[in-house]
Amino acid sequence: MEELNELLKIRREKLSKLKEKNLNPYPYSFKRTHLSAEIIQNFDTLSQNSRTVTVAGRIVTFRYHGKTSFFHLLDNNGKIQVYVKSDEIGEEKFSLLDLLDIGDIVGVTGTVFKTKTGEITVRATDLVMLSKSLRPLPEKWHGLQDKELRYRQRYLDLIATPGVKEIFIKRAKITKAIRNFLDERGFVEVETPILQPIYGGASAKPFKTYHNALGTDLYLRIADELYLKRLIVGGFEKVYEFCKDFRNEGMGRNNNPEFTMIELYWAYADYHDIMELTENMIVAVAKETLGSATITFQGDKIDLTPPWKRISLFDSIQEKIGKDLSQKSTPEIFEIACDLNLNAKLEKNNRGKLIEAIFEEKVQPGLIQPTFVIDYPLEISPLAKRHRTNPNLTERFEAYLHGLEIGNAFSELNDPLDQRERFEEQMKLRALGDEEAQVLDEDFLKALEHGMPPCGGLGIGIDRLTMLLTDCTSIREVILFPQMKPESDVS
Repeated sequence: MEELNELLKIRREKLSKLKEKNLNPYPYSFKRTHLSAEIIQNFDTLSQNSRTVTVAGRIVTFRYHGKTSFFHLLDNNGKIQVYVKSDEIGEEKFSLLDLLDIGDIVGVTGTVFKTKTGEITVRATDLVMLSKSLRPLPEKWHGLQDKELRYRQRYLDLIATPGVKEIFIKRAKITKAIRNFLDERGFVEVETPILQPIYGGASAKPFKTYHNALGTDLYLRIADELYLKRLIVGGFEKVYEFCKDFRNEGMGRNNNPEFTMIELYWAYADYHDIMELTENMIVAVAKETLGSATITFQGDKIDLTPPWKRISLFDSIQEKIGKDLSQKSTPEIFEIACDLNLNAKLEKNNRGKLIEAIFEEKVQPGLIQPTFVIDYPLEISPLAKRHRTNPNLTERFEAYLHGLEIGNAFSELNDPLDQRERFEEQMKLRALGDEEAQVLDEDFLKALEHGMPPCGGLGIGIDRLTMLLTDCTSIREVILFPQMKPESDVS
């Protein structure tokens, strides 16, 4: 245990004094009648009838004036001021104030009134210690400015940084709104395995673990896709899952190794149907959580009203660089990428990834208003159905808002022979060193061989969608406990 500094010693001494008074500094429960916001909203009724209220919360300010004291309690709804006077609460209870610190959690009973400055306040008639804080909170005017500290000690961030709790309340409303939207349209929420013997459904490197009883390796899922498609084979026609996925990759402003997705699959639909579903769902979520179809992100107004713009991947690139890549060979595209000063050396022999790299660098940042980029190369879409008019493309789209990819969708590949060939091509890429290439899944192929109806599928990143709807520029701002480097690695 770290050596205690003077402030920590003083708090422990106060804890000992509470125990000497036979007061339990950590009681089991406390019954309150009102939250701070309820008192403020109903002040007239409560004050006129001299109603007794009981509140509880954390002390965040403290002013001591001889025989009187003021402090503010922070609860789930906000703050309320408390006024304590020795001749009203009694000397014994008033003496407890000497043992209180900012950060302590207390319960207060009393009546409500307004001070001379007009602040609604609880006049205490009783005071109970509910949890003695042994560490000080961040200083009031400095708070948690260190982002590393904010993310590592989110509990302090929630206390000290205004607006943080509201982000996560809004995130909860976003997931609820999506769930309501899908439930109302006949989708069924399901659960699929997180630990999987074969990972699949995306191009990513997995986390690996070992099951002692089974004596076998298992993987944390990188996507839900292959299991949800098995359910479509089994007779479900509309399914979705809010899923934790895990990808063994670097961390950045838009990426966290552990993230949340909503994946859905709709039998007898194609990617046109899924585009319509997506734009209608996102605008419904915005209206439900923000009250508007227009959001503001980093100063830009974004209108989510359908229909969203649709543009093919190759057309979007041609608009930006003046070259049509659709008929060009891999060496030609590599040369173009080099001329554009892209770091494309590792993708030299992968046509699809070269195209993707050019798009991400030259096109994606400019997609501010809602846009569906459609019709991706076959090479980078191993689970999507071939395009009905061009066999070199797939019926796939990605949805973009303010340069951020929030969704990926296909007309799902349901031809088991074509799917096997695609998997085999992916395995060749793995043999050449591509650790993110897909793994051949025999059980999934067996399921497809029993027949899967035409199907549209969609995955939307909940973290990124929350970033956009809360105007946060880092994914760490919308994940309560983001992955962090070990503290010993932080200089």
